[in-house]
Amino acid sequence: MLEVQQLAVNYRGVCGLDSVSFQVSPGQLVGIIGPNGAGKSTLLKALLGLVPASGGVVHYCTCPLHQQLERVAYIPQRSQIDWDYPITVWNVVMMARTRQSGWFRTPGRAAKEIVKAALERVEIPNLCDRRIGELSGGQQQRVFLARALAQQADLFLFDEPFTGVDKKTEAIMLEVFEELRSQGKILLLSTHEWGQSLNQLDRLLLLNQCLIADGSPQQVMTPENLRQAYGAPLGNPLHQDLETSFFC
Repeated sequence: MLEVQQLAVNYRGVCGLDSVSFQVSPGQLVGIIGPNGAGKSTLLKALLGLVPASGGVVHYCTCPLHQQLERVAYIPQRSQIDWDYPITVWNVVMMARTRQSGWFRTPGRAAKEIVKAALERVEIPNLCDRRIGELSGGQQQRVFLARALAQQADLFLFDEPFTGVDKKTEAIMLEVFEELRSQGKILLLSTHEWGQSLNQLDRLLLLNQCLIADGSPQQVMTPENLRQAYGAPLGNPLHQDLETSFFC
């Protein structure tokens, strides 16, 4: 189980997260939603120690998560990746196996088979010799999904995975998420996506610095919760648009 207790982040006196607490059991797919600047990406980074927490603890299987990062696969937002870096698709995915094989050792047969299987699962084995900067947005996202699969992690963190991808890539990603969930993995993903796709998630965390609501999509996406998160009073056109995009 992933246990987050009173997690807080401050940037030079500005609150990024305020005492956020939740638990996630194996086999759950949890979405993190909220307005821009709500702390969604900050939450994922704070879980991993990529931004310093000013308070709180993060445990996985009763031990501090930062002591077992080899069990975590993290896919950042596409805007945070240097797509001009001269590296091939194959080598990006193979990076997931370096912890096991070592940085200066030639990958063995087992590692190559794992990478090959991951590329095949996301339907891009034909792109293994291409540089990542030559790919479309959807193809690039599939490369990093393949890398996460090749890592064979237990906890998967995805930051805005659906941004800038095509419908086929989105469908592949949702299929993979379901497979990982059925294997007892824990998946956390931040998203701006609304509509019926949210119903495919087990839970939602509605965030705006603090945790406003935690529960099933139907429990979380209520008019009052949306008003608290997005600051739009009841009857405001913005609020109506948010409701319509989910409930219609």
